[in-house]
Amino acid sequence: MSDSLVDLVSVRYMVDDVDTAVDFYTTHLGFTLRMSAAPAFADVVRGNLRLLLSGPASSAGRPMPDGTRPAPGGWNRIHLIVSDIDAEVGRLRTAGLTFRNDVVTGPGGRQILLQDPSGNVVELFQPAGT
Repeated sequence: MSDSLVDLVSVRYMVDDVDTAVDFYTTHLGFTLRMSAAPAFADVVRGNLRLLLSGPASSAGRPMPDGTRPAPGGWNRIHLIVSDIDAEVGRLRTAGLTFRNDVVTGPGGRQILLQDPSGNVVELFQPAGT
């Protein structure tokens, strides 16, 4: 893991509860906590991916000028490569985690959409031929 922010790709997810999100990403998906200012914000990393977990109390959670509030969910997602998607899905289902779909197969490989506790999507992907 690099300590330099310029070496990291950063993605921000809005979450309902920062501590719950940190637990989800560190316990189930191999992220490491870099910094926490819960309940507003936390910073977790996996490899060169820096995931910024922003709660309702964070500056990123402030309403837009038209009153719209940033919220978790949607379809944009981080994409994590796995070597055995069936084993990962089994492990995560046993842990009681929620998926949006079942494993689908396409020309590039197999994927499934996992939801974090706030409804943000994490795509688990096993490339074809692995």
